[in-house]
Amino acid sequence: MANNTTSAVKAFISAYDSEPLTYTNLDDSLEAVCCRAFFRDLILAFVNSPAFSEELGKEFAAADAIAGLSACRSLRSCLNFSIGRFFGLLAEVISAFSPDAGTEWTQFATRVHQSNVGGNKLLERLLRSADSKFYQDLAANLVDENPHAIYPTSSYRESEAHVVSTGDDQIIEAVMTSRTFTSIRVVENCLDPEETVLRDMYIAHGRCVCLVDQNVESYYGEQIEQYFNHHGIHLEKLIYRAMEVDKGIHTVERMLGDFKMIGVCRNEPVLIIGGGVLTDTGGLACALYHRNTPYVMLSTSIVAGIDAGPSPRTCCDGFGYKNLFGAYHAPVLSLTDRSFFKTLRQGWLRHGIAEIIKMATVKNLELFEYLEQAGPELIETRFGTLNCEPNAKISVLSQKILGAALRSYVEAEYDNLYETHQCRPHAYGHTWSPGFEIEAGLLHGHAVAIGMGFGAYVSYRDNWITAEEFHRILKLISSFGLSLWNDVLLNKETVWASQEKIVEKRGGNLAAPLPKGAIGKCGYLNTMSQEELNEAINTYRQICQDYPRQGLGIDPLCSDVGLEDPSTVGHSLMETVKTHATETPEVLSPV
Repeated sequence: MANNTTSAVKAFISAYDSEPLTYTNLDDSLEAVCCRAFFRDLILAFVNSPAFSEELGKEFAAADAIAGLSACRSLRSCLNFSIGRFFGLLAEVISAFSPDAGTEWTQFATRVHQSNVGGNKLLERLLRSADSKFYQDLAANLVDENPHAIYPTSSYRESEAHVVSTGDDQIIEAVMTSRTFTSIRVVENCLDPEETVLRDMYIAHGRCVCLVDQNVESYYGEQIEQYFNHHGIHLEKLIYRAMEVDKGIHTVERMLGDFKMIGVCRNEPVLIIGGGVLTDTGGLACALYHRNTPYVMLSTSIVAGIDAGPSPRTCCDGFGYKNLFGAYHAPVLSLTDRSFFKTLRQGWLRHGIAEIIKMATVKNLELFEYLEQAGPELIETRFGTLNCEPNAKISVLSQKILGAALRSYVEAEYDNLYETHQCRPHAYGHTWSPGFEIEAGLLHGHAVAIGMGFGAYVSYRDNWITAEEFHRILKLISSFGLSLWNDVLLNKETVWASQEKIVEKRGGNLAAPLPKGAIGKCGYLNTMSQEELNEAINTYRQICQDYPRQGLGIDPLCSDVGLEDPSTVGHSLMETVKTHATETPEVLSPV
């Protein structure tokens, strides 16, 4: 089936005549294109495509056409698309196989978008063509055989189930499955009008509903507006403050109210432009609105770019604990553009690098070595975007680091999309840190770095890694100015409470991911008593004393980089919760 799809695309490219694309009358062009046998074959190939299969991905990879894979998968629902969206996606697929042919089809798609028929549905146009009987029968059959292809709620998802029951239907058993797909891309200067990835996503919708981090707005707000104005796309821009203290349900509720006011459609991808906080809260709002609203993530920070941006785990903080509320809802497109990094403070870059070190230590030795090669220059040059030639060594290395970090993260995360098990290497550094991060007022990356350093010690203590590997990990963390230690660890009750909470969250298991066997490999620690935990903290503290700054990080606190202290908000919220818990609820008399 996958081979049928790619074969049909190649056959279409070989057979088409470019002359009809240039007819003066657009309706004549559409009739000439659509009423051909190889066009019908192409439609059937898209509709019947195994869009969510591994085989289709392999076929596109073998053809060196991965750039067109996402568009091909979407085209499974092509009969339900507008004419403009159909030809836009078709041009993307063709461009991946043949750039020259793709240029002609892209020009034709632009012409369709700019016409008064671009918003009409493809199926309606086909039902008025000379092949109307063929498409009428096809549409009727799809209602029963493949409803996702004819009446999709989302072209990015599909679901199915199998059900058995007793003869009297008093016991019914069901198994449900759901599949989705997404595209993750490292791009350069995506707000340059010549870069069309955002245009291609929104031009057929006619508008873009965009959530923007208030800080990003101050630097790039005008450029965002100019981009969409240039492409004739109406922009609905919603601006939110997105500091750590704003990562609560109140922010999500505000977003939901704005979605309702604007009238966001269920198949309309919301664009989120910002860092980790806006990624998490905006993604959660999209998960809740209509129970499933797609979104595109344009990441402007390291944390978002290689971790929170492509993550399916949307969330917000609650009751003084990190990420207590959430939903699994991956973006349909995640863009990482390092051009945004040049305006970031060094402290923000530093704490984002912690998430890259995480993946390198337990998943990707080559990435670990890239980080060792780059060192602090990665921060000083803002990932090769500041005071640096485009082809400079650090610039090339930065791209390798971003790509390797993303691939490692996505491989680990998407293989366990709904967190149905806890063999999750990307949770390295996140076992004890969620419980002390807010209390200490730490930047997330510094809290994770402490968790990684301590975890590396536990791994070394249990002979899972050598002393050389242990100190190599600590040296890398410290070289970027990240924290190995914070005195919050001396609050033993806080750290133990964090471990107890994480066991609850992980289904009754500690399942702490740690480097095991070598750097770049992962194992899981499942038991640690309170006494063992306290003893390990005491020993680890002494080891940290021999590192630069006695293991303390550079600008480790939220307040050090101009953010409000989340520990203050967390404390106030907990007091409110305690007060409400002790109040006598109002008893209502029956009417």
